[in-house]
Amino acid sequence: MIFTIDTLTRYDQPSSRGDQLLAALDYLTQRSSVRTRIDASRLGVMGHSMGGGGSLEASKDRPALQAAIPLTPWNTTKNWSGNRVPTLIVGAQNDSVASVTTHAEPFYNSLPSTPDKAYLELAGASHFAPNTSNTTIAKYSISWLKRFIDDDTRYEQFLCPAPTGDRAISEYRDTCPSS
Repeated sequence: MIFTIDTLTRYDQPSSRGDQLLAALDYLTQRSSVRTRIDASRLGVMGHSMGGGGSLEASKDRPALQAAIPLTPWNTTKNWSGNRVPTLIVGAQNDSVASVTTHAEPFYNSLPSTPDKAYLELAGASHFAPNTSNTTIAKYSISWLKRFIDDDTRYEQFLCPAPTGDRAISEYRDTCPSS
């Protein structure tokens, strides 16, 4: 099951957005009318911009999550060395809001090598690439979620070894998910 939330206000900082993501997961798994149909041991978070920073915050605060995917993330915190959730960071080469050199790349570099982590940079893309249909984001996000939330190792072939020859990707780094 996938669900989306909206932020309380557009000015909510990443720490608040991380709290909102976790509150939504708690509501969904503990109090919602569908709670009996949800496996609370298989959860992940994903967000864009400050919501991407919020997904880093949520995964730092809740290491039991199985996956996190910050999309063109923005956050003033640059050190995520305490994060223990498998994390795929998606940056955009021409991001002028959350430049990869000051946000996505330092976030990736600060994550520990274990658990698994990956950095995918979209070639020629802007900060708003996640706001439109994007096959590259879809392919790697679904593979990441299937691999780590569903523990389906068949999806490793899309994540490791690093993709080559894909013009939509300007850079890809990972620690290669392990079975």
